[in-house]
Amino acid sequence: MKTLTDHLAQYAAYHRDPRNLLSHFIGIPMIVLAVAVLLSRPGVEAFGLRLSPVAPVALAATLFYLRLDLRFAVLMAAVLLLCVWIGAGLAQQSTTVWLSAGAGLFVVGWIIQFVGHYFEGRKPAFVDDLTGLIIGPLFVAAELGFLLGLREPLRQAIEARVGPVRLHQRPIDA
Repeated sequence: MKTLTDHLAQYAAYHRDPRNLLSHFIGIPMIVLAVAVLLSRPGVEAFGLRLSPVAPVALAATLFYLRLDLRFAVLMAAVLLLCVWIGAGLAQQSTTVWLSAGAGLFVVGWIIQFVGHYFEGRKPAFVDDLTGLIIGPLFVAAELGFLLGLREPLRQAIEARVGPVRLHQRPIDA
């Protein structure tokens, strides 16, 4: 069973260019919100409650994060709760608004991701390991924490495995 450090180091190996990291700070939240929006509309009414796929998906993700780290799990649960709340609000709008918001965020978020990986010169992590899809949001949270000076031992453990974020970017091929 992989640890928090194992997962983040494996993901970090694909994300050492600062431009790629920046693209992830923008693209991944867009994608997470898009998934919450798109999964908020389908569902059924039962016992006076609206049941949609977004709740069990968010719960499963939170439980996965909880298995790795309590502090990150609490943060990710709060982020996912916010996304579920926004998604529920957009799901109540017209089909055009709901679908445009969800699909638009999803497509633009992925475009931003792929632009970042162009700078990185490396394919996205999920291509080699699908768990990269759930680790991506956690990686963004961890990198934000590192920028704020938090979780220094974790940052050092990751960098011991994959090296620091490159200060000098890879030149773009002409």
